[in-house]
Amino acid sequence: MADCLVNMILISNGSTVKRQVRAFILVFLIEATVCQIRYSVPEEMRKGSFVGNVAEDLGIDAKRLKLGSARIVSGDSSEYIRLDVDKGTLVVGERIDREQLCGQTSPCSLNFEMIMMNPMQLHSVVVEVLDVNDNAPVFHEKEMHLEIVESALPGTEMLQVSATDLDVGINALHGYTLNPTTHFNIKVLSSPNGHKYAQLYLSGALDREKEEKLLLTLTAVDGGEPQRSGTLKIHVTVRDTNDNAPVFTQALFKASVRENVPKGTLVVSLSATDADEGMNGRVTYHFNRMSSNVAELFLLDENSGDLTVNGVIDYEENKIYEIGVLAKDQGGQSTSTNVIIEVTDVNDNAPVITLTSFSSTIAENSPSGTTVAIINVKDVDSSKNGKVSCSVKDNIPFTIQSSLKNYYTLVTSGALDRERNPEYNITFSAVDDGSPPLSINKTITLRVSDVNDNAPVFEQSYYEANIMENNSPGLSVFTVKAHDFDSGQNARVSYLLIDTQMNGNPISTYISVNAETGVIQAVRSFDYEQIKTINILVKGQDGGSPPLSSNTTVKLNIQDQNDNPPQVLYPVQTGGSLVAELVPRSADVGYLVTKVVAVDVDSGQNAWLSYKLQKATDRALFEVGSQNGEIRTIRQVTDKDAVKQRLSVIVEDNGQPSRSATVVVNVAVADSFPEVLSEFTDFTHDKEYNDNLTFYLVLALAVVSFLFITCVVVIISVKIYRWRQSRVLFHSNLPVIPYYPPRYSDTLGTGTLQHVYNYEVCRTTDSRKSDCKFGGAGSQNVLIMDPSSTGTMQRIQSEKSILDEPDSPLEVRPLTY
Repeated sequence: MADCLVNMILISNGSTVKRQVRAFILVFLIEATVCQIRYSVPEEMRKGSFVGNVAEDLGIDAKRLKLGSARIVSGDSSEYIRLDVDKGTLVVGERIDREQLCGQTSPCSLNFEMIMMNPMQLHSVVVEVLDVNDNAPVFHEKEMHLEIVESALPGTEMLQVSATDLDVGINALHGYTLNPTTHFNIKVLSSPNGHKYAQLYLSGALDREKEEKLLLTLTAVDGGEPQRSGTLKIHVTVRDTNDNAPVFTQALFKASVRENVPKGTLVVSLSATDADEGMNGRVTYHFNRMSSNVAELFLLDENSGDLTVNGVIDYEENKIYEIGVLAKDQGGQSTSTNVIIEVTDVNDNAPVITLTSFSSTIAENSPSGTTVAIINVKDVDSSKNGKVSCSVKDNIPFTIQSSLKNYYTLVTSGALDRERNPEYNITFSAVDDGSPPLSINKTITLRVSDVNDNAPVFEQSYYEANIMENNSPGLSVFTVKAHDFDSGQNARVSYLLIDTQMNGNPISTYISVNAETGVIQAVRSFDYEQIKTINILVKGQDGGSPPLSSNTTVKLNIQDQNDNPPQVLYPVQTGGSLVAELVPRSADVGYLVTKVVAVDVDSGQNAWLSYKLQKATDRALFEVGSQNGEIRTIRQVTDKDAVKQRLSVIVEDNGQPSRSATVVVNVAVADSFPEVLSEFTDFTHDKEYNDNLTFYLVLALAVVSFLFITCVVVIISVKIYRWRQSRVLFHSNLPVIPYYPPRYSDTLGTGTLQHVYNYEVCRTTDSRKSDCKFGGAGSQNVLIMDPSSTGTMQRIQSEKSILDEPDSPLEVRPLTY
């Protein structure tokens, strides 16, 4: 605790007022720094007058007030004192009337708090309002009328009179003077609470015959500078003798009353007796001295002396009342007494919760002990009725700590998790110790802001999907989905393909993943016969900083499609020679001629093969096993059966749709090889002829297609060449001379085509019958097709012989290129 003494000069109404400011700074080592400063300022200072330099007294830079958004909070004094954040000073906000603000309470203080943020600092400021002598003493009445018998003895007390001065201290009521003092004088007395009043008494004998009416001037003066005063005119009428004055049964009456009692409640019954008879013995009761506000609260029955409540009594406004009562008889005799009324406090004020500082959002990773709010709790009742306890309701990770008197700090007491509780409704409960206790609740809503503390979670840690082979590139195969329990950007999940290798290639050349949707797409077309399974790793990554991620495994199964026909392994099909199976004529039924062996690279039912006999020279002689492809005889071979037997077997798989392959099996029914050789000469010719016919048709189609494409390319090239030449000639202003290569001729002006040879080759089994015709040469080179292969070869124009083997069984049909 530091005690700072600061001397400050204040300018008020053109005069220099030197005052001493004692600043008490209390520093508590809590989350929010708390200090207390005390200033003093005279009342009635004009708006904008200097009160104190807060920044200097706190030892901080004035810029800190502005950057920290310093402001005055709580209390009812915010309108009187204003904070100038630019200069770091406190100034008068509105004219301060100490009497209106505090009444007779001294000292009179304005209590408020100044709060700064970043970091949070709370400073309690007390500004004591100093009294200025701006109020003169005032009597309750301007004039009074008294009657006194001429036989009254010197020293007889007449009445008690008091004036009210709203000022306090030295400026309060100081004393009384009476003028003239020929027959009367006063004694200045003090009540138990220190209030001064004048006791008027007879100081000399009266003679009604000389002076029937007297005028006295009672003056009340204060101790201020300059001194102020107030007067009371007392009219005294001297009457004939009434030698007995009323006498109260008690010299001092005391009573107590609870606050907030209803009107008409009896406080005390006053009683006075008079020994005289008749009208001189009839006593009436009257208020003698009291302020105007007290006169509104109580009612005195002048005949019975009953003092009752006539207004609302509030303990918090006044705790004790002192009332002067005068008892008069009808003969002019009177006496006075005092009534002391103590007000008993009732628990009629509930605590009041004021939210001094509050941050509506808090990060979910805030450590325990983080300050959330500062509240002020007050109860204007006294004693145990004003003792307040504060707590927070419900089972929440927050607690309150007491900092300054009547101030509580709400701090976190545990871990926060936005995903479980994104928002807290925190209820403060303040309860006093009265009977019955009064309480108040105040609820604030605190939102928990998100922190990226949750990684994306896939719906499954392992996925498995199927895709049919021969798919189109870009086909969507499957979708993975991950969820992130965070919010906003922290919950935005992106999907990434983790780079791995497959068959020596990056996995990204096979599969791609849409970063936004998680859709897995095929980059290429898959072949089941090459790839049957693809295992990929997909990473889900959120948009937080730093980002969090998790992985999942996706297994893609390539499903087989019937895209491969069966392949015949045996018998081997050759283009230039004849292979025949020999069956003796003595073969019995079920004789195994041969076995067709075929495979299908597909899998499953797509690879199940069945064999059927499609064509046969004699269907009644042979059969094919549907499952094993074995060719057997179904009857006894006879001499009538032809030597040459041609079987066409179709091999078909079980796919949808099914694919098939056909194989030709040549069977020779004979007992000796020479017989087979002589019989198969023509058969070989027919076989060669039939096999080559299909080949030549396919070759012709390929050549025509090739020539068409070549023609289109050449035409386009020539067009581009001519256009470029025309551009060059256009800029050079030279004549255009068309140029054609020596091997090309213009065809209808639309392009160029090569000149070709047309020839016919006719061969028989006897080379002497062969004939060869050549057309005119349109070019130096021609292309011919080898009937036993799919390649091409060039022959020069000077070649004279096409086929040099006279015994070849091959027959070449006329063909034009």
